[in-house]
Amino acid sequence: MLVVTLLAFESMAVGTVMPAVADDLNGLSLYAWGFSATLIASLLSTVLAGGWIDRSGPVRPFMIGLGAFVAGLAVAGAAPTMWIFVAGRAVQGLGTGVSLVAMYVVIARVYPEDLRSRVFAALSAAWVLPSLIGPAIGGVVAEHAGWRWVFLGLIPLVVPPALLLASALRGIAPTDAGPGPGRSRYVAAVAVATGAAVLLFGLGTTGWAMPLAALAGLAGLAFGFPRLVPAGTLRLRRGLPSVVLVRGLLSGAFFGADVFIPLALTRLHHFSTTQAGIVLTVGALGWSAASQIQGRSKRPREFYARLGAVLVTAGIALAAVALQLSGWLVAPAWLIGGAGMGFAIGSLSVLLLDLSPEDEQGVNSSALQISDTLGSSLVVGVAGAVVAGFGTARLGAGLAVTGALAAAIALLGVIAALRLEVAK
Repeated sequence: MLVVTLLAFESMAVGTVMPAVADDLNGLSLYAWGFSATLIASLLSTVLAGGWIDRSGPVRPFMIGLGAFVAGLAVAGAAPTMWIFVAGRAVQGLGTGVSLVAMYVVIARVYPEDLRSRVFAALSAAWVLPSLIGPAIGGVVAEHAGWRWVFLGLIPLVVPPALLLASALRGIAPTDAGPGPGRSRYVAAVAVATGAAVLLFGLGTTGWAMPLAALAGLAGLAFGFPRLVPAGTLRLRRGLPSVVLVRGLLSGAFFGADVFIPLALTRLHHFSTTQAGIVLTVGALGWSAASQIQGRSKRPREFYARLGAVLVTAGIALAAVALQLSGWLVAPAWLIGGAGMGFAIGSLSVLLLDLSPEDEQGVNSSALQISDTLGSSLVVGVAGAVVAGFGTARLGAGLAVTGALAAAIALLGVIAALRLEVAK
């Protein structure tokens, strides 16, 4: 809980200070890469972590992941250029991917099925304090001490609880997971990560390079993604495949809108960094409150996943309209969107573990994170290309287009959520 709280501080603060980072490093054209690089690197390490954790247990991967995360904080905080900042964010993503899969396996190994929804709700509660003060602290630090200290200042705070966690996890043993995922899965992971990076790079170029890069990127995704997720995921097969797909669609839609809200508020409505952070705080509080409600409810997990998908769609659409009218109107819209994610994400996590045999929990948790991170990185990257294409002079129009795109993707999540039950 303590480690998750600190990771949540970083996540909430980064979204708030990214406009300041882009201004200081002259990197508006790479704004979306500050998020996409983290997500793509996390996708790759998520795949590598799944079989590793099933074979060796979650302890060592968890600690190595946290170590990589800290190293990424140092690189990003000291970055002299936007490209080096993006590289530091990628290192953070490598560590985050391993740590998240290990966390899912720890929950599956330690807690019985009837307590898992409450555990995920407790982890969401770890976001409450960061949601309340993280964006505001990030904004204040960026305005008075500099955005670099948002990254560097977390390093001495993460290390002590990580050491305590290492001691607490020692009793968790590996399972007899068989021969592991095999080389083909690793090749598929590299193909997906490379394909996503090439596709997003191509969208930011002009001339003949754009279609070539886009086709190469799509080919990598088409080859690798079906090999990393349950069979039938892209065909909306009932049960586990649809759980994985819904997670990717909702995460992509929500974060594809979320990362551009501070940019819109500071550039279009002249909010300070701290004020923009308050709007993100409202959305995060909605997420946490809804997660607590679903975690303590006896209703089926499918009900809350569908409710969440509807609320995410409504929140994104309302936020897109609000950004064209008044900055403060975004706050209630994002409360709705955040609540939708709170209802859906924990419920989908529980459904995944309930549908997974013990010796496949690592691989299936990996698939869930792959869908999550790939959806987020692709939508954020495409939205960033759209915003860059419209340029500063037409930023409002670019953000309106990205809002419509995110709402359409969330609507696909609603449709996919109708197929979460296992076929009888």
